[in-house]
Amino acid sequence: MARRLSHSLKRKPQTAKTKRNFHIPDCPRFTGYKPCYPGVNCAVDGCYEKKKNNIRILIVNLDAMGNVLTTTSILPAMKRKYPGSIITWITMENTHRLLDNNQYIDRVFVWGPESRLILGSMKFDIVMNVDKSQRSGAFTMGVRAKKKLGYGVNERGQIIPLNKEAEYNYLLGLDDHLKFRVNTRTVSDILHQTMKLDYRHDEYVLNLTEEEEHFCNKYAQEQGLDKAGLIVGFNTGCSTLYPNKKMTVDQHVALIDRLYEVLPQARLVLLGGSEDTERNIEIARRVGEKVLSTPTTEGVRRGICYENLCDVVITGDSFGMQAAIGLKKYVIAWFGLSCWTEIDLYSRGEKLYPQTLECAPCWKLQCPYNLECIQMIDLERIVELVKKYFEKLQTSNSQLIL
Repeated sequence: MARRLSHSLKRKPQTAKTKRNFHIPDCPRFTGYKPCYPGVNCAVDGCYEKKKNNIRILIVNLDAMGNVLTTTSILPAMKRKYPGSIITWITMENTHRLLDNNQYIDRVFVWGPESRLILGSMKFDIVMNVDKSQRSGAFTMGVRAKKKLGYGVNERGQIIPLNKEAEYNYLLGLDDHLKFRVNTRTVSDILHQTMKLDYRHDEYVLNLTEEEEHFCNKYAQEQGLDKAGLIVGFNTGCSTLYPNKKMTVDQHVALIDRLYEVLPQARLVLLGGSEDTERNIEIARRVGEKVLSTPTTEGVRRGICYENLCDVVITGDSFGMQAAIGLKKYVIAWFGLSCWTEIDLYSRGEKLYPQTLECAPCWKLQCPYNLECIQMIDLERIVELVKKYFEKLQTSNSQLIL
């Protein structure tokens, strides 16, 4: 950087009469509004990044937060297939911060009239729409691109697959037997196929910034978490869209009481978003000093930081679970109405699900059976898994010392 800057400063000063020859660089950093770097004029001196004639790809992903994190798993495969690609991503206001500090993405647009106007004036080589929705499909059909993968809409407004590889995922949404009883593939695996990418079990891309890493270390020291033998996080809630994907307050209280008894070396931490505030207050009131209740209203990135403090995250199928997977934590996840086969824990955790219930999974908003799948969650099994992980961690640390 210093070399390029000093070069630009030695350039012969230009006057109003100087003939100006310039070239618009084919680079995602160049906006045409101001220098890409202070003191560097790429339009005159040549592109500092030296990115030219690259494949331009637009990812359309307007789904829920957990789905956005899952979609990041295709980025390494995209760079393998298109090594010089320029990747642009459009997503929702509540999800765009999940893409902060992502080394694979060149530019992120937040869904809105201005972003649609700008993207509508641009040209792409490939647009990849991962959402099976009319909104995303209609937008995709209007994007100027040589190739379109994933899903669009037809003239009747019906969602359609845009390429043969997208048909399997398309049918999963239409065939309950295929989705609930037959399919054993994860969402990431299927998404790679949909976008014609080589699946190599790549993980989510979720990176903390230096400031966030510093915040985590400081908070851990202030709360004494840095001295704990094990930090266990309880992600207590889930999206308000599917409120039946969470344990009861009574179950959380019983689980915390039991873990506190069995593993006194561990620190227990409550996690959650703004929708979980009252729930966490009630749990903390009932268990007292047995837990540290982290803030729930400081935004998604701080929520990720608090989750990053934990060694183990106990959670239902929620964004908190997906964040824990992205942070590479040991995850103990329970399932009821949602499809456990579609979730990949990357060999770091266990999935608990009702193997004997014919009605699960179901994806129903209301349960006619008094949420039997949630009542069946084996709390003692969760305690055993945490204890087993702690023992494994101790053995590993002992071997490192030796």
